[in-house]
Amino acid sequence: MSDHSHDDHKHGLEFDLEALAAQRLRRRGVLGLFGVGAAALVVSQPSLALAADALCIADPGETAGPYPGDGSNRSSGNTSNILSESGVVRSDIRASFGTSTNAADGVPLTLRIKIGDARQDCAALPGYAIYIWHCTNDGRYSLYTAPDENYLRGVQVADAEGYATFTTIFPGCYDGRWPHIHFEVYPSLDVATDHKNAVLTSQFALPADVCKQVYDAVPGYEASISNLSRISIERDNVFRDNSDDEVAMMTPAVSGNPTDGYTADVTVGLAI
Repeated sequence: MSDHSHDDHKHGLEFDLEALAAQRLRRRGVLGLFGVGAAALVVSQPSLALAADALCIADPGETAGPYPGDGSNRSSGNTSNILSESGVVRSDIRASFGTSTNAADGVPLTLRIKIGDARQDCAALPGYAIYIWHCTNDGRYSLYTAPDENYLRGVQVADAEGYATFTTIFPGCYDGRWPHIHFEVYPSLDVATDHKNAVLTSQFALPADVCKQVYDAVPGYEASISNLSRISIERDNVFRDNSDDEVAMMTPAVSGNPTDGYTADVTVGLAI
């Protein structure tokens, strides 16, 4: 992605903020038309009983790696910062937005993330923003090793119960790394525009049994089979120095199958 001036950076975020505000206003307008009775019919997202909530500790900080796209490094000679782009605030991150609208191939994955206060039994932290990014089914990263795309990257804001949800694909396993998803947490959407404002940069570790199930069954993940056989959590250069509890906290609880896709639930504990 090309370098952006301060004005362009602000302009992109303003578009996203305005879009969110418009959605909220439209919803209020609909409720106003139908009165209190109609409001009672609106069911908010239920509080998800995540297995990780039984264990609530602060997630350890981890490297953003070489492909963050958050303004901290360069790609193709330009500063790469997707956080400045209008359109990055989105739930479905499978397709690129902007000059390309190509979609990443792979098994569908719904990732439901709770953002909580680790000092308060992971009590919800509404309004916090989370940016996630990960590789394709064949181990490439948009903006960098797939330079013409910006898919598999997006930002969401935690709702009143602390939840942010993304629709994506199950990542592949590339040589030398355990299958993972990167993320950065920000105290609000307003400041989720530059890596310097993140309060936590870390990664989710995907469960071994699900990785094997996906890679063995689905075309497009062939290289992941041999790559996974040569790596483990204990040998991974990111996860290997974490405690068992930290690895458990960073590993989503995953359900589903290769045909219909998967749902992954995970809690991020912040030491705030």
